[in-house]
Amino acid sequence: MGKKNVVTMLFVAVILCLTSGARASLKNTVDIKHDGYGASGMAELWGGGLHGANRHAGVYMLEKTAGTGEGEFWEDGYIGAFCIELTQYSPGYPKTYDVVLPEDAQRPTTFLGEKIGSEKADNLMELWGRYFDSAWAEDDSFTNEQNAAAEAFAAAVWEIVYEDLPASSAQWDVTTDGTPGNLGFRAENLDTVLANKMLHSLDGAGPKADLRAFVNSCKQDFIVEVPEPATIVLLGLSSLALIRGKRK
Repeated sequence: MGKKNVVTMLFVAVILCLTSGARASLKNTVDIKHDGYGASGMAELWGGGLHGANRHAGVYMLEKTAGTGEGEFWEDGYIGAFCIELTQYSPGYPKTYDVVLPEDAQRPTTFLGEKIGSEKADNLMELWGRYFDSAWAEDDSFTNEQNAAAEAFAAAVWEIVYEDLPASSAQWDVTTDGTPGNLGFRAENLDTVLANKMLHSLDGAGPKADLRAFVNSCKQDFIVEVPEPATIVLLGLSSLALIRGKRK
């Protein structure tokens, strides 16, 4: 057996070992509770069921205590997340959430009238890939610049979730509700210039983070990034599927 074949078999064995629990489980879940904030600040928000309400904008720290399937990709402990549902409250005690692709949030779909969908999910993945800073969720204290950037990032997230998709990214504007009816979003008391700058850069050509949504019908939904080792495993499985397909 050639050296290349041995290396390939070892790589496949490692991937299968790492993903055996995820594949064996029919459910992808995490047990989490909200336990404080990372980089963040208070902003005044309109949209998602809020009408000039003061809310935390920035990183929500979620404490994970259990998981199944893809939920095992995150180690037990703290996860930095962003809220994608303003109409519900975050869990103050451990609650089981389903782990889904971002396009399959929110749950329930009552306020949006439908799921976020793939186009908005692509924008969220690019926003995260371009601007998310892991330091926002790693320290106990943050600089004014970090807090301001995390606030602006959160506003950009809500703009994508609650506004209709514009014809051009240059039309995103967190200072104006641009969607008729109950939908739409706007914010004050944060760096709206920075939020709009982030949104205007979304041209589809930027890096896209591997995101998941934590969803629960009775509690606030969140988006999170898949940890890097898990991302590598998922990419490996995709590559194996392509190789098998070509051999058929």
